[in-house]
Amino acid sequence: MSESITVSGNTKKEKYESLLPQIKALVEGETDTIANLSNIVAALKYGMNYFWVGIYFVKEVADNKRELVLGPFQGPIACTRIAYGKGVCGKSWESKQTIIVDDVEKFPGHIACSSLSKSEIVLPAFNNDGTVKLILDVDSEHFANFDETDEIYLKQVIQIIERI
Repeated sequence: MSESITVSGNTKKEKYESLLPQIKALVEGETDTIANLSNIVAALKYGMNYFWVGIYFVKEVADNKRELVLGPFQGPIACTRIAYGKGVCGKSWESKQTIIVDDVEKFPGHIACSSLSKSEIVLPAFNNDGTVKLILDVDSEHFANFDETDEIYLKQVIQIIERI
C-alpha cells in the first residue's frame, strides 16, 4: 500500500486519470471495508482538493426504518443521519441516481451541514440485488464545481467501492 497520493495533470480529467490507479492500489489486497473507504475518501479529498468527501451507509434503525448514517469522511464535522428522500444524499438514495447540484442553497430540502459548502455531487453504490448500500458525497466550496467529468470518474470510484 502506498503512503501518499501524487496527482498530476492540468485538467480535471487528467487528475482523475492520475488518481484512479492509485485508489485501486490503495484497496488492493486489503479486506477491511472501513479501512478501504477511509483511504478512498482521503485520496479523493486531497488528490482532487475537494472541500468535503464522505460516505453515508444505508443502515437499519428502529422499527424496520432505514437511514443514511455517516461513515468515513474527510473535512469538517458532518451531519450524522439523513432520512430517506431528504437532502441531496437522501434524494440520491431514493432515486438511485447521481445528483449534481451547482448551488446547494437552490436545492429544495438541502441539509446544510456546513455553510461553506456551495456545490455537491452525490453518487449511490449498490448491493448485488440492486439496492443502495451507501452514498458517496463530495462537496466543494465553489459554485458549479462538478460536471459530467466528475460523474464519469466518480462512477469508476463507485465501481471500486462496490467490489470491496
